[in-house]
Amino acid sequence: MSTPSKIRVWDLPVRIFHWLLVACVVGAYVTIKAGGLWTEYHMLFGYAVLGLILFRIVWGFVGSQHARFSSFLRGPCAVLAYLKGTTPRRPGHNPLGAWSVLAMILLLGYQAVTGLFANDDIFTEGPLASLVDKAWSDRLTGLHKLNEWIILALVALHVAAILWYRVAKKQKLTRAMITGDAPASEFAPGADSTRDTTGTRLLALAIAAIVAAVVYGIVSMRPAGF
Repeated sequence: MSTPSKIRVWDLPVRIFHWLLVACVVGAYVTIKAGGLWTEYHMLFGYAVLGLILFRIVWGFVGSQHARFSSFLRGPCAVLAYLKGTTPRRPGHNPLGAWSVLAMILLLGYQAVTGLFANDDIFTEGPLASLVDKAWSDRLTGLHKLNEWIILALVALHVAAILWYRVAKKQKLTRAMITGDAPASEFAPGADSTRDTTGTRLLALAIAAIVAAVVYGIVSMRPAGF
């Protein structure tokens, strides 16, 4: 049997999630800095981020092989072995990058949730702000703003890591996240492609629809006039 020239690293749902998340995070950052009426668009981007993060969490348990947390999250020993270069590359996230992905999911999830309770002391507040008193809403608003800097730092590290892999290791991580495929020669012999079938994509679509309904229900709690 012939050896495949490429391996499917990322399924279509993961790739769509990734690029939508990039667009929404950039959109949320730009619109909050623009201020004024753009704040409303910032909130819309925030709702989208919440939905995407919820989807990725669910997909991390029921999705294709390389998308599952159980497939790529490893302990400190695995991370050290990877840094020493003693472990072969496997499809999916490497042991160090996996923890970066988890940190991104947690930080962006935290940002989206605190935004639901935040207010700007003028005319905008999150859909759940009325469920807590003003003091708590102000605290959560402060935490929401503080977390922005942590997210920016993690994004910068993420971009720097991609550039380092491209220059130092000649691995085109961005292309793999676009096409889903990477050269088989980059991996140890016997590496498997991830499952990316019509059934997988339909499952992802069903999960996305449920998540969208949940987020819509949360947003609908926003008082009239806000």
